[in-house]
This record gives sequence, structure tokens and C-alpha cells, in this order.
Amino acid sequence: MAKLLHLACSPRADSESAAGARVFLDRFRKIRPDWDIDLMDLWRDHLPEFSGAILDAKYARLKGQAFTDAQRDGFAAAERIALRLALADRVLISTPMWNFGVPYKLKQWLDVIIQPGLTFRFDPSRGYLPLLTDRPTLVILASGSDFVTGMNRGRIDMATPYLREALRFIGISSVRFVPIGPTTGLADAIRTARENAHRRLAEIAVNF
Repeated sequence: MAKLLHLACSPRADSESAAGARVFLDRFRKIRPDWDIDLMDLWRDHLPEFSGAILDAKYARLKGQAFTDAQRDGFAAAERIALRLALADRVLISTPMWNFGVPYKLKQWLDVIIQPGLTFRFDPSRGYLPLLTDRPTLVILASGSDFVTGMNRGRIDMATPYLREALRFIGISSVRFVPIGPTTGLADAIRTARENAHRRLAEIAVNF
């Protein structure tokens, strides 16, 4: 069965990014009712801390050393999470922008799965090489500022280039971003931004 992995990155069920994801998924399910939607809520699903055995396992891999039992167990936890991504034919990431970047839970997920021998490898003559195959990926990015029309109140969007590069590093380069913003300020501006984003998301879902 074909699978779409949905990474839900907001702790708020009524957030703008979550609402955008519902619009997209409602249309997607109607077009592809036979697809499996694998929801990973980064605030409810367990994410191991990137420390201790997992961190030691990464450096053991980089040095070409064998794992200890603890490192093997730690790396296995990272493998289980990365496998959900590897098995997905499509990926949806719905996230708010926090302090110009991404929520720490999304950064933690990336830190856990970006492991040598798991999602990338290093070749002395060619440098870093991705291990995942490319797949269509959609990022819904909600922010307090308006990065669509340029009325961003002087804020800088560091979330988009960071996510694009982190995903490219492991092999996923077919990434589309749908910004939703502003989510604060004048009610008319918020409503217009929401409606425009939802319209675009419904359109993308048809051929995603």
C-alpha cells in the first residue's frame, strides 16, 4: 500500500499549520482513498534524545568503530524512526515557524535520523552522499509574518532554507513550500492569507 508520512510539528491542534494540513489531507484522501496516512505527531510520539547511546553511536560510525550493545540499541531507535520516512512515497510536514526557524521537536527529529550509514554516507573522494531516494515532499509553514507578499516586518525566514538543505542532504530535493501568514495582526490579512493558502493546498493535493 502506498504511504504518505505526515509529520505534525505544532503542539496546538487548532494551529494554522494543522488547519492547513487538514485541508490538504481531506482532498488527498478523496483523490487517493487507498493510501495509508502515517501520522507522526512529534509532540506525542516518542522521540529519543540525541544524546548518550545515539550520540555515541554516530561518532562510532564516523570513526568506523564497532558498536557497543548500548550504541546498537540507541542506533536501532534512530533506525525505526528513519524507516518511517524511508518507507513513505510522499511526505507532508506541517509546522509553525518559531523564532525565525523550526520548532525544536522538528530539529530533534532531523538530528535523530540524519545518521551516517542510515540517511547519508561519506565518500573520501566525493564527499557527503545521500542514502534516501527522492520523493515529493510538501512543507506547510505557518508564521506570524507575511513572507508571501514581503510584508514580513523585518523578520527573516530561516526555516525554509534550513529544511530545504537538511532534506536535500539525505536525498529529498523535490520539496514544495506553502507558507501561511500572517497569522497575527489584522483579521482581514490573516483571513486572506489563510484562504489563499488553503486554496493552494487543495489544488496541490490533487496531483501530489
